[in-house]
Amino acid sequence: MSDFKRALKISRKKNFSDWYQEVISGAELAENARVRGCMVIKPYGFAIWERMQQVLDKRFKELGHLNAYFPMFIPIDLFEKEAEHVAGFAKEMAIVTHHRLEQKNGKLTPAGELETPLAVRPTSELIIGESMARWIKSYRDLPVLLNQWCNVVRWEMRTRMFLRTTEFLWQEGHTAHETEQEAREETIRMHEVYNWFICDILKMFAIPGKKPEYDKFAGAKDTYTTEVMLQDGKALQAATSHYLGQNFSKAVGIEFQGRDGKLHNAHTTSFGLSTRIIGGLIMSHSDDDGLNLPSQIAPYHIVIIPLLKSDTDSVFNYCEKIKNNLPKDIRVIIDKKEDSPQNKKWNYIRKGVPFILEIGEKEIQNNSVYFTKRIFMEKQTLKFDEFINNINNLLNEHDTELKNRNDKRCLEKINKSINSIDELKDYFNKQNGFVMAKWAGLETNLDKLEELALTIRCIPTKQPNISGKCILSGKETSTEAVFAKSY
Repeated sequence: MSDFKRALKISRKKNFSDWYQEVISGAELAENARVRGCMVIKPYGFAIWERMQQVLDKRFKELGHLNAYFPMFIPIDLFEKEAEHVAGFAKEMAIVTHHRLEQKNGKLTPAGELETPLAVRPTSELIIGESMARWIKSYRDLPVLLNQWCNVVRWEMRTRMFLRTTEFLWQEGHTAHETEQEAREETIRMHEVYNWFICDILKMFAIPGKKPEYDKFAGAKDTYTTEVMLQDGKALQAATSHYLGQNFSKAVGIEFQGRDGKLHNAHTTSFGLSTRIIGGLIMSHSDDDGLNLPSQIAPYHIVIIPLLKSDTDSVFNYCEKIKNNLPKDIRVIIDKKEDSPQNKKWNYIRKGVPFILEIGEKEIQNNSVYFTKRIFMEKQTLKFDEFINNINNLLNEHDTELKNRNDKRCLEKINKSINSIDELKDYFNKQNGFVMAKWAGLETNLDKLEELALTIRCIPTKQPNISGKCILSGKETSTEAVFAKSY
């Protein structure tokens, strides 16, 4: 379609980073805030996050999790109870040291120094664990399955909207269990929920697996991750689930009287997904016309644009007729704003609305529906009843194409033939992608990966179980790992 008008000025191939920013701007998802590293999520961007919340929240509750809310201010001395955890987050914490302002020489200055400084929530294992310690007394109180939707702050040096910001929104689940087996099962269960959400609902390409020992969540025994591949071949850690063992329960005193009458520490887990998944969604599906959204996450499935000439009432009535006859679960709006139909159409193309209807007197006379399929950028006309009866099939076609297109693009960027660091270096000097190669689990030569700006993203759940030499140490191993550059 070289002669086809594009909705964006910058193409992916020309400048992927600038293109990403233009997709966000063109779709009116977010903008930079006054505070460095923070962003304003605009209504359309927040509507996408709300759709994600609704899908995930429903699934969490089906599995027995209850929503709660905990303070965003955490006393520093609480962090000191889990040394590995505080070390992992120390450089990212924002600290509150004063509780008021006062005027001095015409300027507002901090006053009222706090006895105990407060961290602005980077994550909530310790403060939620402290509450669990008060609530749990017996094995009969277990399991405790909690989730909270909230904001967190991590002081980032290099920021990019959605992908890495100082403040971001997320959900964080926290659970406590009677036995290690139950806690490990919960960890895997939530890991699988994320895999389902990311691959089946968001139609993204991902490899699920376990994080290397050196790259676990601070204070965890095991960390499981869903590693998404983006259009430029880079990886994004999309969601994580952690088995925390008894580290945190011992630190804050989550004890219960067991079936044997003795005191035991609970086994705990945590799991989380943030608004960075929106950045991953953009980089997975968007094109040179802007966003492409999977149907379950799209704020609107259909937008109807009235083409007004003389008889405006009949056009509006026909638009309402289309809207009212669609299935109740189809999200549809009629755009009656005073703007040209052409401007409206390109606006919704940039927003990734799956179907854009343009309705005028011609469609009324022919009892038809004229629309553009966003995923194909194709125009089509169907009879009124045919469109109404086939809308679910059209949405399925939209989602299938979105998934197949992205999977094909990502599968072409997976390399399984790298056998040495030199071959690894040569590959990533030319392109980005996922390299599946042998790794013996040793921290040998990790500095060489750092020189190449590479990381071991995960040890995939599915393993070939074929022996070979580790590309870093040369040691014989059957374990395969994913090597990639990442956001």
